[in-house]
Amino acid sequence: MATENIFSAEVKTEDAGQRLDKWLVAAFPDLSRTRVASLMAEGVLFKNGEAFSDASYKVKADEAYALRVPEAVESEPVPQDIKLDILYEDEDIVVVNKPAGMVVHPGAGNYEGTLVNALLFHCQDSLSGIGGVKRPGIVHRIDKETSGILVVAKNDAAHHGLAEQFEVHSIERMYQAIVWGVLNPLSGTINGNIARSKLNRQKMALVKTGGKEAITHYKVVESLQNRALALVECNLETGRTHQIRVHLTSLGHPLVGDKVYGGKQRYMKNVIAPEARMLAEDFPRQALHAAVLGFEHPKSGELLRFEAPMPEDMQKLLAALR
Repeated sequence: MATENIFSAEVKTEDAGQRLDKWLVAAFPDLSRTRVASLMAEGVLFKNGEAFSDASYKVKADEAYALRVPEAVESEPVPQDIKLDILYEDEDIVVVNKPAGMVVHPGAGNYEGTLVNALLFHCQDSLSGIGGVKRPGIVHRIDKETSGILVVAKNDAAHHGLAEQFEVHSIERMYQAIVWGVLNPLSGTINGNIARSKLNRQKMALVKTGGKEAITHYKVVESLQNRALALVECNLETGRTHQIRVHLTSLGHPLVGDKVYGGKQRYMKNVIAPEARMLAEDFPRQALHAAVLGFEHPKSGELLRFEAPMPEDMQKLLAALR
């Protein structure tokens, strides 16, 4: 028989007049807005002992509300004992340095070996559930072939707190990229909306109308191999799918190893040492690493900042290019 938790609270005089759904989120901070809405739709909210589901109702002083919250059920992905590089962990969040080649979330063709599979095994009973399911809360993702830092929520409240920060773009995210050519000017901002490409549904593209706003701040850190390549730092103000790859390609400076957006490089005519040329041409993934992640802890409010060193494959490439 499934068990449940009872969340209960009374409306204080100073809270009277608030919308019920907003009051519930404030009264039960361990539950996200989405979770509260879904529970109300399931008919498990009670006002003074009677079932109630009018989200827009204005609460009155001394009214008593109770939510019957079912225990989180097991998630579909299978826990797998996969070694993880954990940078930080507490009862609310876990910060991971993801290796290149690992998919973040199970999907078509990738149902095992993902970060979620690994986190289910690693976290086990410390997951109190996201939306009623025992699963890690994936707030943001990085591409399979991109390495670097991700923060993951362990419970609804943490998931909600992190998601709000991503929504208002208050998260610090710095990526390191090795690109073809040297950008001019050496630093600047790329502001161009991104949407699914109409010509190739596997790609994203800059669009003049529609799409989602995307803003990337870049800085050339180092010019390499007679200006044939460069090491670039990118700070994201927004976080759209393939944002850095699309933005840098739009300026004519695709990432080394990017088989989707790269194409034939006009910069290969520059003088490049044979070993460096071979490594750059044959680099097996996009040379992109999520090096820095900074955010406010969703429960304590403490400012946290994490750095992950450039992975070995990119370090070797960079050393050869120097």
